[in-house]
Amino acid sequence: MNILVTGATGWIGSALVPQLIAAGHHVTAATRSDTSADAARALGAEPVRADLEDPDSLRRAAGASGGVIHLAYRHDVAFSTDPAGAAETEYRAVTAMGEALAGTQRPFVMAVGLAGLPEGQVAEETDRAVAQGPAGKRIEAVEHLLGLAEHGVRSSVVRLPPTVHGTGDTGFVPQLMTLARDTGLSAYVGTGDNRWPAVHRKDAATLFRLAAEGATAGTVLHGVAEEGVAFRDIAEGIATTLGVPAKSLDVDAAADHFGFFARLTGGDFPASSTLTRERLGWAPSEPGLLAELATGDYPS
Repeated sequence: MNILVTGATGWIGSALVPQLIAAGHHVTAATRSDTSADAARALGAEPVRADLEDPDSLRRAAGASGGVIHLAYRHDVAFSTDPAGAAETEYRAVTAMGEALAGTQRPFVMAVGLAGLPEGQVAEETDRAVAQGPAGKRIEAVEHLLGLAEHGVRSSVVRLPPTVHGTGDTGFVPQLMTLARDTGLSAYVGTGDNRWPAVHRKDAATLFRLAAEGATAGTVLHGVAEEGVAFRDIAEGIATTLGVPAKSLDVDAAADHFGFFARLTGGDFPASSTLTRERLGWAPSEPGLLAELATGDYPS
């Protein structure tokens, strides 16, 4: 296939593009600058100018493709100044690309988080996410994409855990490490038994490829290699790596310590990928989160 990838030069995209090419696909990368176009070429992809803020450009690029893997998101504002705006941009982008693919039976695979699912229990692929908060429009984008299955699009959604780890990670775990280094303390909330699912970026990339190649229309998939790693274990792993103490904090102290991270660090988000593995034969094989933390390329 000729597969259009948004976010092709990002954290997961840069692992996905070589996998797609190795599997015999041609990759077109949506790029918005000369710098990102050069990075896409370095990965082996053909750049095309298309931007999340320009739905028409995405519509054209998707229409010229044999299918889409949508990884891009306005993370720069989603976790800071404008989560609602980032979600609205996502909805417009998904709508535009879906219009271009309608009636083609081509794949349209979208990345999303586990947000909106019930906490404190193991989330399954059949669980429905509920739109809530300023970023609720992103869940509406997911529902729209899944509904494209009734309009001739082989649509699927891959839900990803809070941490997609690997060498060179710049996500939540490195940010927690920076906080621990700055404060001299690697903290967890209460007993720290709350769980974070996890996946290695290379395993996540493989799942996106498999979804584009064979997911059934309207399918929800979970890119989860580890169902739930206790947050206390993550904090202790960070403590060992940095040589600082690990310590339990009560809810109030944790709110002060973690700031906007507080709800995430105290959240319990376990998730299963049993159905995903059965449906696509996905078999994660890369190191787990704690092993990566102990041996990976994290600053100490």
